[in-house]
Parts: sequence; structure tokens; C-alpha cells
Amino acid sequence: MHVRVSEGPTTEVSPPVILVHGLVVSGRYMLPTLRHLAPSCKVYAPDLPGFGRSEKPSGVLDVAALSDALARWMGVVGLGSAALVGNSLGCQIVADLAARHPELVGWIVLQGPTMDPQARSVRRQLARFLLDAPREPSSLLPIQLCDYLAAGPRRAWRTFVYALEDRIEDNLPRVEIPALVVRGSRDPICPQRWAEEVAGLLPRGRLVVVPGAAHTLNFGTPTEFAGLIRGFLDEGREG
Repeated sequence: MHVRVSEGPTTEVSPPVILVHGLVVSGRYMLPTLRHLAPSCKVYAPDLPGFGRSEKPSGVLDVAALSDALARWMGVVGLGSAALVGNSLGCQIVADLAARHPELVGWIVLQGPTMDPQARSVRRQLARFLLDAPREPSSLLPIQLCDYLAAGPRRAWRTFVYALEDRIEDNLPRVEIPALVVRGSRDPICPQRWAEEVAGLLPRGRLVVVPGAAHTLNFGTPTEFAGLIRGFLDEGREG
């Protein structure tokens, strides 16, 4: 696995933060958030197997297999009680990992979580993506296209199908650590109703809505997003 790493401090009061990317893209679009978090903690932005600069397994990994790969990497690197921050499909991977490997995770942040059960179909998800695309910064598109080409259409499509099949709503009640759900107010992929449902299913979850933001706060509004992450971790340590 290829991983981008900041050189920030890692102490008992500054846990490591792992940024988990969404569908088809790599950890590269997480770099704006990584840079804003780096002065206060050590931050990792991995490319999951099959994406970005990481090795491409012959088979396409489903959500649980991507979660297991991330957990194995955390074990090799020696990361425990880390804060996991996911965007989009990354939220499904984070929720799966936190539910099945709770010893590795101390906090989670789910930003723009998928898949809304009321829109669990190819047609509805593609329609929501098309609505979101013009609301994102234009500089995101070249990154998405480059990462799509690196993954390839077969892997992109099959991962999308696996994401549709994954029931994040079954994992959320099993995640008993502090959890923050973040939604952009202009995000059509994660509507307000679904974001509220996600926060309600988490035993220790709460929701924050960022006005004017779309689906990828980690890229489009990284200053505000990083501030929310820092505040959430500070609250958890004080509590």
C-alpha cells in the first residue's frame, strides 16, 4: 500500500489520524486536509489496494476486504487507537473496520457517508453524483480522472457494486466509540435525512453540517473540515 505521511507529532494527546478515500479516487485528494492537520498530529493518507499507487490485486476487493487490508496495514505500522476519517465510500470502510476491529480505532469521522438505503441503486447513485459534480472545485476533476484510469473501469465498476451491496446501517450500531458525522449542506449524495439517520444509529454519534459545502469537504473546504476534526478529537480527550 502506498501511503502519504505527514511528520506531525504523535503523542497520547495527539493520536494518529488516517484519512480513508472514497470510490475510485486515491488518497491524493485527501492532501489538503492532511496539510491542515499535520501541525497538530501525524496524518496518514493511504491508497487502498487497487487504487492510486498501491498494488493492484487480481481480484476486486469488497468493502470488508478493503477494511481488512487497512487493518492489516495498521497492524504492520503499529497504529492502534487511531482516529479514522472517511469520505464517501471511505465511511463504509471505516464503519466496517471500527465494528470488526474496535481495538484499532479510538474515534471516527464519517464525512458524506454512503450508501443511503433509500437510494441504493445504480441509477439513483449516478444521478446524485451528476448533481454533485458541478458543485465541486474544478481542480478535483483531473485528480478523479487520473485515479479512475489508474484503477481501471472493471475495478471501478465492481467496487461500486460492492459499495451498493454493503449495508453500513448494520455496522453503525456496533461502533461504540466517539463518532462525528459531517455533511456539506449542498451534498446530494448524502442528503440531510440520511446524515441524521447515520448519526442516530451511532451510539455516540453527532452530526455537523457545513454550510455551502458539497460532497468532498476534505478537498473543497479542508480548513473548516480539519478544524472540525481537531475540535472533535480535543473534546474526546477532555471527556
